[in-house]
Amino acid sequence: MATYDEIQIGDSATFTKTISESDVYLFAGITGDLNPAHIDAVAAANGMFKQRVAHGMLTGSFISTVVGMQLPGPGSIYAAQELSFRAPVFFGDTVTAKVECTEKLEPRKWLKFRTTVTNQDGKLVIDGTATVIPPSA
Repeated sequence: MATYDEIQIGDSATFTKTISESDVYLFAGITGDLNPAHIDAVAAANGMFKQRVAHGMLTGSFISTVVGMQLPGPGSIYAAQELSFRAPVFFGDTVTAKVECTEKLEPRKWLKFRTTVTNQDGKLVIDGTATVIPPSA
């Protein structure tokens, strides 16, 4: 956990995960998003990507993992998140979510982060920004 005063512009942290079929099915069950592009291999084979893809929001949720567990860490509160989905994430892909502090917002003592997710090939799959209220102590 890091407080506002401890975090410097340029500080960053990452989280890496390989997307499994069970991750996608569990996310679908929790959210109710049963889009065939995610859970039906036959339907997905006829779709845009020719195979099943992970939910964009599942992939984006790994940014929350970094914010909530590493930087700033436990006790952090999201104020805003903007995401642009740049490329699909397929079953078996290994993605890395990264947050990097880009701005310290006075007088509220909030933080602005660049948020990205890349795949195992270094391809950007999500790009965005987050505004976070860091823990006070």
